[in-house]
Amino acid sequence: MWPRIGGLRTLALGTPGELRTRLNTLVLAGVKTATAGLLTEYAEEGEELEQVGERLVLVDGADALAGVVEVTGVEVVPFAEVSWDFARSEGEGDRSIEEWRAGHAAYWDRVGTPVTDDTDIVCIRFRLVSAGEGGVATGDLGP
Repeated sequence: MWPRIGGLRTLALGTPGELRTRLNTLVLAGVKTATAGLLTEYAEEGEELEQVGERLVLVDGADALAGVVEVTGVEVVPFAEVSWDFARSEGEGDRSIEEWRAGHAAYWDRVGTPVTDDTDIVCIRFRLVSAGEGGVATGDLGP
């Protein structure tokens, strides 16, 4: 199972370190409103897909609360069918769907989970609810 904070599942973007810091900065700035994951990871971890309206705790490199997001959309599509609209919503500066695919394929290859055109990708859209630990104090962790 994925870690929980305040009873909510966590959203750990990329790998800890510089990449996660950069991605979290994009989320907290409102630039990154989507993320992609591998469907196989859900089965391996015994997790269900996120649900629209579910809140997730965005974690930093030390797995501490960096913010809270609310899921606004979830779709599972083959890697080759991820849309440019979705890829642009990831806010990572890709200039084309081909560039997005190349970058994501390289990332998943580096972390030991290479993808093919048929690999099922979980496309999650979200909105920032709160940044930093203030979300805990103001009760933003709840529904």
